[in-house]
Amino acid sequence: MSLSETSLRYVAELVHSRTSIRFDVDKGYLIQARLMPLARQAGVDLDVYVQRLAGDAEERRRVVDALTINETSWFRDTEPFRAFTDVMLPHLLAERTITQRIRIWSAASSSGQEAYSLAILCDEHLPPGWTVEIVATDVSETMVERVRRGRYGQVEMNRGMPAGTLVKHFTRVGTEWEISAPLRSVVRARHLNLADPFPELGRFDVVLLRNVLIYFDPSTRADIMRRLHPRLADDGYLLLGAAETATESSEHWRLERHGRISVHRPAGPAQLVGAAPTVPTTTATTGG
Repeated sequence: MSLSETSLRYVAELVHSRTSIRFDVDKGYLIQARLMPLARQAGVDLDVYVQRLAGDAEERRRVVDALTINETSWFRDTEPFRAFTDVMLPHLLAERTITQRIRIWSAASSSGQEAYSLAILCDEHLPPGWTVEIVATDVSETMVERVRRGRYGQVEMNRGMPAGTLVKHFTRVGTEWEISAPLRSVVRARHLNLADPFPELGRFDVVLLRNVLIYFDPSTRADIMRRLHPRLADDGYLLLGAAETATESSEHWRLERHGRISVHRPAGPAQLVGAAPTVPTTTATTGG
């Protein structure tokens, strides 16, 4: 089964209209690979399946989900998480002694491995009495629900999860592994389309926006980075993907190099207009 160019363009425009994520027609192989399981479930070939989308809102939602779910793994790429524990946390521990509270945003969190990897590191490295709140957002409602459940299959657990960490923080539930309730309470998942105006989120000490900007056009990337600037504390840290930079919004950011990792810092103070400090709905104590 293969998609006609007309069907490819329809699907690409559908995803772009909902998420501002752009799929070029030359990425047709990716669109086909993501839609093939859905067409098989429907018992039709790909072009017939795409033709049905116009009259089926639920199926359109499934298509958008299928094409916006990014691959992820535990402690993905290793070095960003080493920078988090070796560079960011020591600075934040020194600067947040009054509040003893750290807020992290895992943007484009997919199924939650990034957010829960951070929760595990905070549990291991924060002193007693400190609290952490991790907001995990994604454009896919399906992924948001997965983050809330905090359950993963064995194949997912095999992708980067150390055996000792698995035993310490997870419980076997049927064929899945469920992360512990204390760590689940640290992570607050919600739906968010990065291309839309951000809802009230407050300010964060660390923001991870990894491996997603590459899917937006330059003007959308610049707009996201501009709106992100006031969401980060003046001494906070922004982590992008290895192939991503803030060049479209360079006036807002300065680049720091820490070993093999580049981190972005706010170039100057920013006022979060109209935003009051937020009180987290669930904040768990870590360390000990």
